[in-house]
Amino acid sequence: MRITSTCCICPVLVCLCFVQRCYGAAHHGSIKVTRNQTKHIEGETEVHHRPKRGWVWNQFFVLEEHMGPDPQYVGKLHSNSDKGDGSVKYILTGEGAGTIFIIDDTTGDIHSTKSLDREQKTHYVLHAQAIDRRTNKPLEPESEFIIKVQDINDNAPKFTDGPYIVTVPEMSEMGTSVLQVTATDADDPTYGNSARVVYSILQGQPYFSVDPKTGVIRTALHNMDREAREHYSVVIQAKDMAGQVGGLSGSTTVNITLTDVNDNPPRFPQKHYQLYVPESAQVGSAVGKIKANDADTGSNADMKYTIINGDGAGVFSISTDKETREGILSLKKPLNYEKKKSYTLNIEGANTHLDFRFSHLGPFKDVTMLKIIVGDVDEPPLFTMPSYVMEVYENAKIGTAVGTVTAQDPDTANSLVRYFIDHNTEEDRYFTIDANTGTIKTAKIFDREETPWYNITVAASEIDNPGLVSHVPVGIRILDVNDNPPELAREYDVVVCENAKPGQVIQTITATDKDNSANGARFHFSLDEGLSLNPNFTLRDNEDNTASILTRRRRYSRTIQDIYYLPILISDGGVPPLSSSSTLTVRVCACERDGRVRTCHAEAFLSSAGLSTGALIAILLCVVILLAIVVLFITLRRSKKEPLIISEEDVRENVVTYDDEGGGEEDTEAFDITALRNPSAAEELKYRRDVRPEVKPAPRHHPSSSLDSINVQEFIKQRLAEADLDPSVPPYDSLQTYAYEGHRSEAGSISSLDSVTTQSDQDYNYLGDWGPEFKKLAELYGEIESERTT
Repeated sequence: MRITSTCCICPVLVCLCFVQRCYGAAHHGSIKVTRNQTKHIEGETEVHHRPKRGWVWNQFFVLEEHMGPDPQYVGKLHSNSDKGDGSVKYILTGEGAGTIFIIDDTTGDIHSTKSLDREQKTHYVLHAQAIDRRTNKPLEPESEFIIKVQDINDNAPKFTDGPYIVTVPEMSEMGTSVLQVTATDADDPTYGNSARVVYSILQGQPYFSVDPKTGVIRTALHNMDREAREHYSVVIQAKDMAGQVGGLSGSTTVNITLTDVNDNPPRFPQKHYQLYVPESAQVGSAVGKIKANDADTGSNADMKYTIINGDGAGVFSISTDKETREGILSLKKPLNYEKKKSYTLNIEGANTHLDFRFSHLGPFKDVTMLKIIVGDVDEPPLFTMPSYVMEVYENAKIGTAVGTVTAQDPDTANSLVRYFIDHNTEEDRYFTIDANTGTIKTAKIFDREETPWYNITVAASEIDNPGLVSHVPVGIRILDVNDNPPELAREYDVVVCENAKPGQVIQTITATDKDNSANGARFHFSLDEGLSLNPNFTLRDNEDNTASILTRRRRYSRTIQDIYYLPILISDGGVPPLSSSSTLTVRVCACERDGRVRTCHAEAFLSSAGLSTGALIAILLCVVILLAIVVLFITLRRSKKEPLIISEEDVRENVVTYDDEGGGEEDTEAFDITALRNPSAAEELKYRRDVRPEVKPAPRHHPSSSLDSINVQEFIKQRLAEADLDPSVPPYDSLQTYAYEGHRSEAGSISSLDSVTTQSDQDYNYLGDWGPEFKKLAELYGEIESERTT
């Protein structure tokens, strides 16, 4: 198959077309593409033969961005089998076939129907085939060819990273590199000059330049000064076609800022300054500011201020404010207009960060003179001392002079001064002060042992101007007087062993004194001289404010005496000396051979009995338990009560009233009440159950005949006499009431007490209607009726 191209627009294509046409004419216009192995037409067997080799024209060119009204002709396909009778059909397949590229199936002409962009796609791969139109069988094997999109200069250079922001130090040398810019061109860099870019500067001259090939921007002037101009806007252009006429171009902006270097020394705007400061200014306060100007910025403008000389260097100090770069003048000492009315200072301001490349522009410091005028102010009185310390003895009388404070008016007027005490605390009320002289006196009697020190504040004001007040602290120490006798330092537990030897030290004692060391630091110890010589113990003064207790004899016995009392006399060395007497208690204990205490006092007896502590605790627990059982048993016996209602056979009316704490309800059987109800029933004397009589009375015998004729009044008198003599009767202050019905009548008893033993049809339900007074009787007979019915 022969592929013929007639695209001869550009010079290259013209040359290619010329070669193509000459070569086609030499071979009779036919290029046959064959393969080493092909299939038989019928597809049944393979025929291996050596094909005739020919040239393959397998590449077409088509211009991009074609804007013509007709489709762009690309090339022509032709097969050697084509006799021109239309029997051969050409088929085109592959990328863009049928959409972008169309083919005339009879002539083999290929056209491009759309405008192509090489920057989107550079080439297309297609396949061509010639088949027999009648049999649809291939006449030749399928051939592959490429259609390349030919580039034209349709893309301008672009700066993808612009605009740019860069810095360069001021005062840089000429030719210092600032930045390299790069423009890209989407055209084909391998074809022509469409993508060949050159750089030029459109704006920014004569300060900067650009390399046309590399795009490197450099400084073009010497010593560019930031203080003169800081910001520059440079426009860089990139043009393709090597800068020739007709080339496309693009531009970008480069914003260049000059950074600061320390090339400017500080300068004071004036060589002389004057400052007014009142004499009342407080020490440490800021009294003024001063500043040197520096055209640099940042750390290059940092500076330090110092006072290099002057008569006020010791009175004033200067520091630097890092934010404002100002010199802050402060007062180191108080000012006094009456002593000195002005000061002169020489102040220097110098840069702290130097650049030695620019030392020839220096020096990088400046000096100015500052005159300070001290202003006169009406000041409060001034005390002669910043504080006072005074002393007074304790127990001094009220009104005793303690000391004097003095203040004067520092002004030239020298006004009179009055004194007073600030009564801010309770301590200030313990003293008074003379308003004219400043003499401080006591207002109470002091006790050093209670409060050894007082702090008060004395104020002074001018008589002419009471609003001006000054204060001074006054400390008053209370001096000691020997008014406290010495005492033992603590309570001592002195123990002496039974097996002690004579002269053995059993305790070392010391003393304390509330007075200070000047009155009682030296103590003297001795036994009380008012007593006879102690045969058991003696005391030795160690002359170091301690004393030792020693034994005088051998062996001590707890059984004979377990505690000894030893009176001790202690005196101090004050003037006058004071003394006190204390008593030591010495216990006798059983000790081991090495001196360790084993037992003392009552523990010795328990130990001699062979009882350990655990055994004693067990015995005590047993005793406690037994006592608890006994108390519980007695409580239960006392809480036991007789029933309120007895059986039917023993219903009685028995009311007993006691006004004492006697036997309680058990005393209801102290007398047999049946004897009073019916004297014939009194056959024998019955005793109280809770009291056993010491003397048993003789039995009384009454004839049966006399029982019927006995007088009740005489009977009661007789029983009363017996009760007076009988120790088993109830107490005298008890009251017993008996109801007696006398002898039985012929009609019988009319009492209802024994009616429960008889059968009766009486209905007692009406008792429930008689009210609450008969409630108990209704319940009682209601129960009897219920039992009878049952």
